[in-house]
Amino acid sequence: MAGSIREALQQRILVIDGAMGTMIQRYKLAEADYRGERFKDWHCDVKGNNDLLSITRPEIITDIHKQYLNADADIIETNTFSSTAIAMADYDMQELAYELNVASALCAREAIKQTGKQAWVAGAIGPLNKTLSLSPDVNNPGYRAVTFDEVVAAYYDQIRGLVDGGADIFLIETIFDTLNAKAAIFAIKKFYRDHPDAPKKEIMISGTITDASGRTLSGQTLEAFYTSVAHAKPLSVGLNCALGAKEMRQHIAELSHIASGYVSAYPNAGLPNAMGEYDEAPSETAHFLEDWAKEGFVNIVGGCCGTTPDHIKHIADRVKGMQPRALPVMEVI
Repeated sequence: MAGSIREALQQRILVIDGAMGTMIQRYKLAEADYRGERFKDWHCDVKGNNDLLSITRPEIITDIHKQYLNADADIIETNTFSSTAIAMADYDMQELAYELNVASALCAREAIKQTGKQAWVAGAIGPLNKTLSLSPDVNNPGYRAVTFDEVVAAYYDQIRGLVDGGADIFLIETIFDTLNAKAAIFAIKKFYRDHPDAPKKEIMISGTITDASGRTLSGQTLEAFYTSVAHAKPLSVGLNCALGAKEMRQHIAELSHIASGYVSAYPNAGLPNAMGEYDEAPSETAHFLEDWAKEGFVNIVGGCCGTTPDHIKHIADRVKGMQPRALPVMEVI
């Protein structure tokens, strides 16, 4: 990619891609599609392990990336939301974690190569299916299903794979437990201490507000969440998932006033209906994000659950030529 992402962010609002899972559903894949030849005799079901498709059906993942690139996405996320040993334990595929991250990053790079588009590859680092701040046992609030060191180790392998696969950015996203995110940040710092010659990459951080209270699932206010991760000196801090744009607006407005760096926002396509599906039309989602851009709230916009290349294309068209949020002038005390 010509030029740095920081240079681009000074000039315009960047667009990040939409949902991976929504797009995979369109292919109506069966168990055999997920298994491929390599895992045809695997001892448990693997359908639903979307990250595995980067190994067994890489052409599908590459095609999805291409659709988002052709919709004018500037940043595409790797298919690695669950590519850690901890999350892969659901399928007894812990040993694949590193390989999954390499393969997924290569799929994204291949899509850029095939389309000839200029874009950055964001290595998606998900929140995990185990939390450090909350007990899964209501009768034992002090119990934790995982330790901080175990989470760091899992993220470390993921980071190593993303680097080796050629990701440009680390995207720690959909954070509902900030302690998990801090473990991911620590793992990145540890990786660079261990590999000082490895190419340095920017960090993007995106939390999720889970209800109308404006708090994360682990109970933090938005300001507390921001303060907790600011030490990582991220390229951007933002919000994604859980809410549609209509419900997310007040939180993005608040974040735009407290963040010293760039602000990102990629909401769901509205709230899910009774069937768990998303009905918000691309033009509706784009209308909300255009409003945020006019208000000077955002630097990076895109979509999360339920969004498609159509949503991203509408968003990209609406924010094209609009001024990005100006970084605040920080007082030196």
